Amino acid sequence: MNFIKNFFTRHLIMAPTSLFTWIFLVSGAGLNFFVSSAIGVGLYAGGYAAIKEIQLRSTLKQFGLARSEYKHIEQQVIESKKKVKQLTNMYGQVRSIQAFRQVYDMAAKARRIIKIVQTNPRKFYQVETFFYAHLDSAVEITSKYGLLVNQPLKDAEIKIALQHTRETLADLNQEMERDLRNAVATDLEQLRMEIDFVDVTINKEKPLLESKGEHSNDR
Repeated sequence: MNFIKNFFTRHLIMAPTSLFTWIFLVSGAGLNFFVSSAIGVGLYAGGYAAIKEIQLRSTLKQFGLARSEYKHIEQQVIESKKKVKQLTNMYGQVRSIQAFRQVYDMAAKARRIIKIVQTNPRKFYQVETFFYAHLDSAVEITSKYGLLVNQPLKDAEIKIALQHTRETLADLNQEMERDLRNAVATDLEQLRMEIDFVDVTINKEKPLLESKGEHSNDR
């Protein structure tokens, strides 16, 4: 899901290709300016679409995803970015330092999770609850907290509701912490396996090196 990288790659390939083709058609082949331009534009559009399809197939093969799965995950990522933006827009509405910190932390965790899923779409299935529930709840509850805290009346009932909302935000923050841990869980496991493999390899090589050193000393 390297949207920006793939986007620029397509344009970097097709822009010079189309331009050189247009120059050749106008100056070399002697075609009419408008005909050459139409061919150049058609080549650009067709080549762009072809490269995009190749990139998509390569990504699907890399991560073992069906096209429909990938499109669904892609849509979830796009929608989640909008929700994170909604969340950050509420910074000014929460007047409690505690609540602001909670909202800030949730937004930071959300951006990190989305970035991880963009890098590896298969990780979406490790954090489905984040996309389907936790982020939505964070936006909704933060919005309600903003409405409550900005009410001119501060009676006991509203104070209780505000305290309960802050506690709920704290719970959501912890849920997102678990989501983030789930997103990196397989990476941590893979890292441990690689470290264990290196340790085993080093431990196997140590006796050989020590043995060589002893023979050298004997000589």
